[in-house]
Amino acid sequence: MQHVFGPVPSRRLGQSLGVDPLPFKTCNWNCVYCQLGRTARLSLERREFVPVEAVLSEVREALAAPPPQGIDWITFAGSGEPTLHSGLGRMIRGVRELTSVPIAVITNGSLLHLPEVRAELAPAAAVLPSVDAGNEQCYRAINRAAPALAFQRFVAGLIDFRRGYSGRLLAEVMLVAGVNDADAELRDIAALLERVEPDEVHISTAVRPPAEAWVRPLSEERLARAAELLGPRARLLGLARGEFGASGLTEIADAVVAVVMRHPMTEEELRAALGRWSAGEIELAAKRLEHDGRLREVRRGGRRFWCYAGGRYREGGKGPASR
Repeated sequence: MQHVFGPVPSRRLGQSLGVDPLPFKTCNWNCVYCQLGRTARLSLERREFVPVEAVLSEVREALAAPPPQGIDWITFAGSGEPTLHSGLGRMIRGVRELTSVPIAVITNGSLLHLPEVRAELAPAAAVLPSVDAGNEQCYRAINRAAPALAFQRFVAGLIDFRRGYSGRLLAEVMLVAGVNDADAELRDIAALLERVEPDEVHISTAVRPPAEAWVRPLSEERLARAAELLGPRARLLGLARGEFGASGLTEIADAVVAVVMRHPMTEEELRAALGRWSAGEIELAAKRLEHDGRLREVRRGGRRFWCYAGGRYREGGKGPASR
């Protein structure tokens, strides 16, 4: 399958069947921490990147042969910003007609200022927007949004969406050392979250290979401090563990690519994720895929990750000065 993957063990949503309706790395942000690498060209136009019916057909196929571990959520996410797909609302409604499994959308929240996007997301049981900054300077430093996406418009979109949305709003806060983890930055994020009033605030830090080599995760002490400052709704997310499903995939090479295209992994993690194949088979497949130009190695923090070959990872460079 091209557009449906998993189920994936999610830190937030249990066993999540992923729906990826976009070409790889189609996004209007270029976040310094993105595990899929840099955004080559910021996309601003909403359009039907892939046919809605092609996506729904794959969802039908995945639901017809449910995995042994079951499916807790169907989640629109993957390799870009899902709200850029102009047919997102039709896909959500189509999935709701196929199953009673709840639907979630993981989004950067950048297009929530558009009434049509808010309407399209309304049927989802949960929406998970990114809230990594509480001011314009930090927003530009960490999310590197397209210039047309002003911070105040982003904030207004979050607030307007919360007012009209009856599902669960779960704010995602990704913290990067030296960028948005100072007490002053955390207090700004907390102030913004107070205005948005999400049901929960999920805190994480960069543990996958970030787009920029200088990005560093927070210490446990700083993460604890962040949870303290971000308020009673905040909780720290650990690493998701468990086997990844491989919907509709029988070839090991296709399964490896399908996993790392959305979730870059160390070799150890890849073995755990694809337990239906042996460690030797996975190692051999990864090496062959690297030789064929479909996978690449990226080293971050002394660890080696297998990543999709199309990912753009920058080596060297310096991050924004700590504030």
